Amino acid sequence: MSGASARDDDGVLAWGRVHRGRHRVAAPVWPGELEEAARASAGEGGATLARGLGRSYGDSGLNLGGGLVDMTGLDRAIAFDRAAGVLRADAGMSLDAVLRLCVPAGWFLPVTPGTKFVTLGGAVANDVHGKNHHVAGSFGRHVRRLGLWRSDRGLVECGPDAEPELFAATVGGLGLTGIVLWVELALLRIGSAAMTVRNDRFEGLEDFFRLSDESADWPYTVAWVDTLATGENLGRGVFSRGRHAGHGPLTPHRAGGPAVPVDAPGFLLNRWTVGAFNRLYYTKPGSAFRGEQPYDPFFYPLDRLRHWNRLYGPRGFYQWQGVVPPATARDAVQVLLDRIARSGEASFLAVLKNFGDAASPGLLSFPMAGTTLALDFPNRGGRTLALLGDLDRVVAEAGGRLYPAKDGRLPAAEFRRGYPAWRDLEDRRDPMLLSSFWRRVSQDR
Repeated sequence: MSGASARDDDGVLAWGRVHRGRHRVAAPVWPGELEEAARASAGEGGATLARGLGRSYGDSGLNLGGGLVDMTGLDRAIAFDRAAGVLRADAGMSLDAVLRLCVPAGWFLPVTPGTKFVTLGGAVANDVHGKNHHVAGSFGRHVRRLGLWRSDRGLVECGPDAEPELFAATVGGLGLTGIVLWVELALLRIGSAAMTVRNDRFEGLEDFFRLSDESADWPYTVAWVDTLATGENLGRGVFSRGRHAGHGPLTPHRAGGPAVPVDAPGFLLNRWTVGAFNRLYYTKPGSAFRGEQPYDPFFYPLDRLRHWNRLYGPRGFYQWQGVVPPATARDAVQVLLDRIARSGEASFLAVLKNFGDAASPGLLSFPMAGTTLALDFPNRGGRTLALLGDLDRVVAEAGGRLYPAKDGRLPAAEFRRGYPAWRDLEDRRDPMLLSSFWRRVSQDR
């Protein structure tokens, strides 16, 4: 079977493993096969969607009952200017592969999310952000050009100064404006593969905001929060700061690592086990660390355990992330953490960070100036969904919004409120491209 042929696959699932189902999948291995693959997967009069490494937690990377174009076979570097630090590569190239190519030459990703196992195309489609948003903004700010295939126009080149409206719709556009074929990215110069890191425990939210204000000269900041702490300990956590070391070996990360071989029992992650983990994490020696460490554990701690999503059992989990503006952040985050702690729902991957005010280039980009909280919850059905709906309302009342790439149950009304430009994206959507997420939030009911 050629890479442009389509096959039925009943096992496609989101990273959160709640959403899964049948797709017609085509997997091109050469750029010239892309159009045929897209049309084969869409079928007669149907729709398709490009998919990378499948790290979207909800249904934004699925097209249940329709087509998918598996882009991971299009994973080659096209051109790398080692002097200027500009890389042009296929959209299916992973951030893992980019780092292996660029770090030995003294360059790094300008923005990276918490996993390196995403593709360049996926990073553009979700306009990902990282620990350095307060200084670097989102991923799309560093994209110089895109090659975009549209079913109604063929290959189109766009960028900030070339078809800028299409570029703005594509960055953060959830893969709906066309299939990204290649990405040209401006990289960040580094002098070492090591990171200078400082970790500090903090006892509450006021300490978090104080540390954030005091850390403006650190390019990377993020905090882990104990979501089960209550009373005087509400909002306690560990604040991490980092910067690239000035000089040292330019050795890229190692491959491999252990994997979770099977689904863990559904009862494994509960209030008591997560509470024990949180206490250990808060008190361990590394929570007060000062020194140097390789970039891999600093940026990608979860990547060390392959298939870690299996820890949540066969029912999967929900990821939730919201952002609230500076004027309401202190009160809103306190309410969010209080609701979570009182609910008894357990989240041990709780991340708190301040975003900067650098405007994201995309119509539907998630980051905005303010404070963002990201959480995970084992799927316990109605009670988990009720809590997430409660958190949604807190964010809405505070004037914030939720992250589509993290969420598989974001209500249509809440999405439209948080992203008033959604109709502009619909106007620029490729007529052949559609996702389960977009059907759910954009079509009138």
